[in-house]
Amino acid sequence: MALPLSMTAVEVSKPGAPEMLVPVQRPVPAVGADEVLIAVSAAGVNRPDVLQRMGRYDPPPGVTDIPGLEVAGRIAAVGAGVTGWSVGDPVCALLAGGGYAEYCTASATQCLPVPDGLTMAEAAALPETLFTVWSNVVERGRLQAGETLLVHGGASGIGTTAIQLGKALRARVFTTVRGADKVRACRDLGADRAIDYTAEDFAAVVKEETGGTGADVVLDIVGGDYLARSIDCMAVEGRYVVIGFVRGPKAEVNLFPVMTKRLTLTGSTLRARPVAYKQALATELRKTVWPLIAQGRLKPVVCETFPLAAAADAHRLMESNQHVGKIVLRVGE
Repeated sequence: MALPLSMTAVEVSKPGAPEMLVPVQRPVPAVGADEVLIAVSAAGVNRPDVLQRMGRYDPPPGVTDIPGLEVAGRIAAVGAGVTGWSVGDPVCALLAGGGYAEYCTASATQCLPVPDGLTMAEAAALPETLFTVWSNVVERGRLQAGETLLVHGGASGIGTTAIQLGKALRARVFTTVRGADKVRACRDLGADRAIDYTAEDFAAVVKEETGGTGADVVLDIVGGDYLARSIDCMAVEGRYVVIGFVRGPKAEVNLFPVMTKRLTLTGSTLRARPVAYKQALATELRKTVWPLIAQGRLKPVVCETFPLAAAADAHRLMESNQHVGKIVLRVGE
């Protein structure tokens, strides 16, 4: 198919507030041998995009400065070494950057088919959260059926995905949120107990609800003082996984319960991980999670969509913490 030479993209003009996100004209990126070029229909907005805009999360070396870690669209070109994908195929993809644009490149191994029945906006909300939740809850957290999962920030894109995946894996799921509306939203997604942290002590609730046993796995996007309180309500041999720190990256920890309960404290980032690791994740997700989507047991929660040129407004909504689920940019189609 004929491709334009230039495209509209959104760049960070300089580190700072949401208004630093500005539409510009950029060359359409060249596709590498093991890549596909995607004509973007929709792009997910994620917390790392906000950190990048603020100058606190630089792209990995060699990666475009255009924000955006996940997209959905149709393949516009394939690299010489690519098999299994053809021009016109509808895909969603995990990116290291570049999603806030009309075209982007992606490793062919990090693409997944758009599930039947989902819109492009819904498909664009899948990759970053599913790759992240699977790698941290299942791989690092080793969640097993019958165990208890505690998800901090249950109304976020990560949280709404983790609740549904935890239930699909037959775990008991608790989550922390702010406000009655978010409590209801998380309950509707299947959470066994959604705890309004402004009204209740989540550590006390988890201990009471588990008969004193505690949570086997904690997925934390909040950080700060949540670490010590999570340790307090964790089970023996529990696994705590931190992937964000909305309340700050520093915490004071009492190591005694870490020792006596034989806890594992771990964390990870995804963006800079090798392509081979992300390829393995994509393979596992297609085998295990895509059938759950087909069965209606897991579905992305899209809160609101914005046109690409209004990316600043999308970031303002994310920073307000008033949303439930994912925020998505409408790019094409």
